[in-house]
Amino acid sequence: MPTDKPKISQARIPSSVSTTVSDEIGDRREVRVTAEYPLSVFVDKQEYVTLMTLGQMPEALIIGWLRNQRLLMSVSDIEEVTVDWETNAAAVYTKSGLRQTLGKPTVTSGCGQGTMFGDFMAEMENLNLAHEAKLSAAALFDLLAQIRVYGAVYKSSGAVHACCLAKPLGDAAEMLIFVEDVGRHNAVDTIAGWMWLNDVTGADKIFYTTGRLTSEMVIKCAQMNIPCLVSRSGMTRMGLEIARHINLTVIGRALNKRYLVFSGAEYFDGGGAK
Repeated sequence: MPTDKPKISQARIPSSVSTTVSDEIGDRREVRVTAEYPLSVFVDKQEYVTLMTLGQMPEALIIGWLRNQRLLMSVSDIEEVTVDWETNAAAVYTKSGLRQTLGKPTVTSGCGQGTMFGDFMAEMENLNLAHEAKLSAAALFDLLAQIRVYGAVYKSSGAVHACCLAKPLGDAAEMLIFVEDVGRHNAVDTIAGWMWLNDVTGADKIFYTTGRLTSEMVIKCAQMNIPCLVSRSGMTRMGLEIARHINLTVIGRALNKRYLVFSGAEYFDGGGAK
């Protein structure tokens, strides 16, 4: 049964701008700096949040933010999302309003806006992620090699995080979407929104992030029902505890052909790769 999709704008905006700087020997030259735009989100005419973003996929970012905050439980609950960069504002119209959140907001370690609503720890208590595909070391190395080709904004001007969603296919990985933004949480939420908009499920996917593996990152991965999380960075104690509790495979310090399996080693086929 096809999902009832919302009407959305396509309000992409330039990801970098030119500026003049002085280098270490005093020479003046032109460089690119990463764009950062405030985007105030209004839901049914009520202001909810201002997101600082690169502005590459703002509609998917907003939808993913609403999803990961548990303010909406289905993309079919959304009527329309319209972004207007002249006013730096986005209007979201729902079919029956936002759901009531549980408990008080918790400020997380995410860069920028990192507030997560509801008692997520209670929601995680009985969660046990399904693994529909086993990740091999060869597929992991293939994914890491592909990632080096992406990252146009980072290569041009830096100052961004990146995330991607991929599907393991034996000894290879199929890249589904790659997102850069000024905060890693924004990149995660954009992919969450893209998944909703495109009816993409998570149980047979890998999620990659350039950011550290905090409790927030683990929880957001779990909310998308993705059983495997990979990062070039390290992991926090709380992130590790939650990952092990919910059956999430976590691979950190993944760079070139080096990695550490923090959690879920039984779902990873290392194969003695060297």
